[in-house]
Amino acid sequence: MSGQAYYELYRGSSIGMALTDTLDDLITDRRIEPQLAIKILANFDRSITEILSEKVKAKLQFKGHLHTYRFCDEVWTFLIEDVNFKMDNGTTVQADKVKIVSCNSKKPGET
Repeated sequence: MSGQAYYELYRGSSIGMALTDTLDDLITDRRIEPQLAIKILANFDRSITEILSEKVKAKLQFKGHLHTYRFCDEVWTFLIEDVNFKMDNGTTVQADKVKIVSCNSKKPGET
């Protein structure tokens, strides 16, 4: 593993939360040490970031009403209402509310 730090955004995804819950159970049962869980989560952060950037090529378009936006610590957050998504294959999906969090692929100061 490299010394580069990765965003922890995907820990809030369903797979990230399942991993976190499982690690918590293993720590509670004294089957692993907390330090190992931290290493596993760091590896998860790196792996999911790399895999998503390499393997996911799908694109979509969306339209909606921007409710709120903010830019803090190099992270954009958009809260959008009445959103219509149009996928590459023409499929459309509607949602009442969507939260989009967007981070630079490089941390501040990286080249």
